[in-house]
Amino acid sequence: EENPVKAGKYNGALPNGDRGRRKSRFALYKRPKANGVKPSTVHVISTPQASKAISCKGQHSISYTLSRNQTVVVEYTHDKDTDMFQVGRSTESPIDFVVTDTISGSQNTDETQITQSTISRFACRIVCDRNEPYTARIFAAGFDSSKNIFLGEKAAKWKNPDGHMDGLTTNGVLVMHPRGGFTEESQPGVWREISVCGDVYTLRETRSAQQRGKLVESETNVLQDGSLIDLCGATLLWRTADGLFHTPTQKHIEALRQEINAARPQCPVGLNTLAFPSINRKEVVEEKQPWAYLSCGHVHGYHNWGHRSDTEANERECPMCRTVGPYVPLWLGCEAGFYVDAGPPTHAFTPCGHVCSEKSAKYWSQIPLPHGTHAFHAACPFCATQLVGEQNCIKLIFQGPVD
Repeated sequence: EENPVKAGKYNGALPNGDRGRRKSRFALYKRPKANGVKPSTVHVISTPQASKAISCKGQHSISYTLSRNQTVVVEYTHDKDTDMFQVGRSTESPIDFVVTDTISGSQNTDETQITQSTISRFACRIVCDRNEPYTARIFAAGFDSSKNIFLGEKAAKWKNPDGHMDGLTTNGVLVMHPRGGFTEESQPGVWREISVCGDVYTLRETRSAQQRGKLVESETNVLQDGSLIDLCGATLLWRTADGLFHTPTQKHIEALRQEINAARPQCPVGLNTLAFPSINRKEVVEEKQPWAYLSCGHVHGYHNWGHRSDTEANERECPMCRTVGPYVPLWLGCEAGFYVDAGPPTHAFTPCGHVCSEKSAKYWSQIPLPHGTHAFHAACPFCATQLVGEQNCIKLIFQGPVD
């Protein structure tokens, strides 16, 4: 089995459901027949007609327009040892996995239409070796329906010292490999940009600046367990088959949910029993749903009191400890691929209330994710809401049954 890639951010399913090539999680398997390509002949062309003639040959090619009267076209030929998977916003057939902009948190409804997407139609390609250890490499840009990648006059492009052409896509493909793999001990790595030919560069001044960053010779475009791929509008998490083997499964998360409910946590004020709703009921707040004060972590059932006139709308005073802070329903994080361990669901992200294991919460709380064209911030992996508060997450304090 080839590396299954886990991608997506909608707590286990897209808002409108997972359909066909558009879903919240993709698995890559060895293709029945290799479809990879590798660079072969290079043509330097001075007329648009000639470059068109080459790109119409039915072979894969990348063309670099240097000026009105000079284009370099690099032809690509079949590679029997690799499989290629393409990711982008386009629904055309060369795209294996269609990605749409991630809308963070609360605005995540069917009505929310992205008017101007920043994700490229043919954003990137992942090339996997067909033989063990099934190394997967990432490259910026994907081939379109006519098997071309076209870097126009405005795109950042250059000739490397060894003579081969390379370039960057408009908004770029950024990658971050965590230091120490995808485990509870991991630390965030440094975000880098990947070129069309798969070299690694430091980030540009701004996301779509003309000037490329510096070449980082010591790093490669090989994806590792836990690598994050940012397409400027959606971030994908890469998980390897081996990494997923050590990750909790959906069944495991369901067992943890049942275990926490079996302990019959109670609302310390109403003394009613609380229960996390089943994983497939994750839109509607239920009567027995646990709520928490995110400043202190005390878990309650829903109630109407505690509003103070001097605080903001969703700020409440906790009846247990008098701390004032947001009061939100708690939701179990359902996407198993985001968990770094199989620990019990004891911590909630602030301010969205998604609950997962302590180590998973602490891991994601420290990962800076690209936001917009030049900002970075930590976000909840389950809903992409920007995290706030001292730690970005809080330990929950459940009260057991009184009997």
